[in-house]
Amino acid sequence: MLQSCQLSPKAIQEKEKLRLSALKGNRDSQNSYQKLLKQHAQELQNCRSRNWPQTQAIWLRLYPCDTQPGAIDQIMDRIVSRGYNQVYLEAFYDGQVLLPAAANPTVWPAVVRTPGTEKVDLLAAGIKKGQERGLKVYAWMFTVNFGYTYGQIPSRQDAIARNGKGQTSLAVVDNNSQVFIDPYNTQAKTDYYRMVQEVVRRRPDGLLFDYVRYPRQAGSDSIATKVSDLWLFTPATQEAFFRRALNSKGLELMRRFLTKGYVTTGDINQVDKLYPQESEPLWQGRNPPTAEKSLLSPTNRQQLLQTELWQLAVAHAMQGILDFVALASSLGQQQRIPSGAVFFPDGNQAVGKGYDSRLQPWDRFSPSLEWHPMAYANCGNANASCIAEQVQRVLSVAQPGTQIIPALAGKWGESISNRPPLEAQMAALRQFAPQIKGVSHFAYSWQYPEQDSDRKFCRLP
Repeated sequence: MLQSCQLSPKAIQEKEKLRLSALKGNRDSQNSYQKLLKQHAQELQNCRSRNWPQTQAIWLRLYPCDTQPGAIDQIMDRIVSRGYNQVYLEAFYDGQVLLPAAANPTVWPAVVRTPGTEKVDLLAAGIKKGQERGLKVYAWMFTVNFGYTYGQIPSRQDAIARNGKGQTSLAVVDNNSQVFIDPYNTQAKTDYYRMVQEVVRRRPDGLLFDYVRYPRQAGSDSIATKVSDLWLFTPATQEAFFRRALNSKGLELMRRFLTKGYVTTGDINQVDKLYPQESEPLWQGRNPPTAEKSLLSPTNRQQLLQTELWQLAVAHAMQGILDFVALASSLGQQQRIPSGAVFFPDGNQAVGKGYDSRLQPWDRFSPSLEWHPMAYANCGNANASCIAEQVQRVLSVAQPGTQIIPALAGKWGESISNRPPLEAQMAALRQFAPQIKGVSHFAYSWQYPEQDSDRKFCRLP
């Protein structure tokens, strides 16, 4: 039986009574409440240190309504009462930032835009109130998905990811709220870096980068099989791609491949004649035998070069993602704040001759990052085996010493969205991977759906 470290209903009731009384200004209640918070923090720390997992985290989004007095206190109290000792607090999502409107130097609007709340800093308040209760509070941020608002800025159009079919990322995402950017674009990198700087200034206990990938596409487009499927058709990505050429032959073939999606034996012959002083076409990672041309028939040479150009294009797209998460996490490293990357265990898969359209190269994430695989597989209400399999895939790839903290989707005590209760998922995880030290649960809104909808849609006075 899992020891959940949850408080008894009686202890929860007592704490809530004191919180409400303290909120009304009762000095004695305020003192008793603060004392109880410290006591519960200590009890939680003791319990988690003795029980698996040592770290149990929950994903949390705050809303403008949480600016009301006592609102964040109530949320953080509930999180402690449920046995959690970490919170992943969403700081940047859907093209908005959790910064005060009056002190927001980023290109994104603030989450809280109600008149009179311009100076309210929900991110700083969430971090402080969590830490006062013994919780570690991570700032959770969307990464390559900059949100719809970014796509509306006229000066940022070159920064939006574009494929070879003339589509921007906005065109392929069905909910019109997501805008994925070109990770090679300097302006996009500068905008994101500035936002992370502001988040880091509020001293969270960690940083968590989500959407570290390209858009997920539907149907046959869910697998990228040709160059036009890749997000390589923005100026910055193309410039960086062509910089990977190591000689003129390589550059010319790369240009033709990107333009047409293939190269012919005629293209290769023309390039040979254009640059007779060079032996083989070269680009980063290509090291052919000097006499390749004479060793292979023209058809075999064309097939080989075309395959290698396709692999180069895919690797270039993936490298953009890797470089972007490295830049994003560098600020945390400078401040000695841990960083983690959130990913789908199947987001990096080769499928036949193609690749999962998300091109999420998590198997190449740095082992100095925390790895947060979203084990959201759906194997039915009573079964958690496919969830365990997803985590197993990550464990088999990670270098020794990599910190792996799986994210599970569910609710305590009942099945939800065709997933077994959290107890069942946790038990399955513990059985096959007891070495895992941390697990997170998506999300606070699933644990408290009634309260979440109240907070989401309430009207501020």
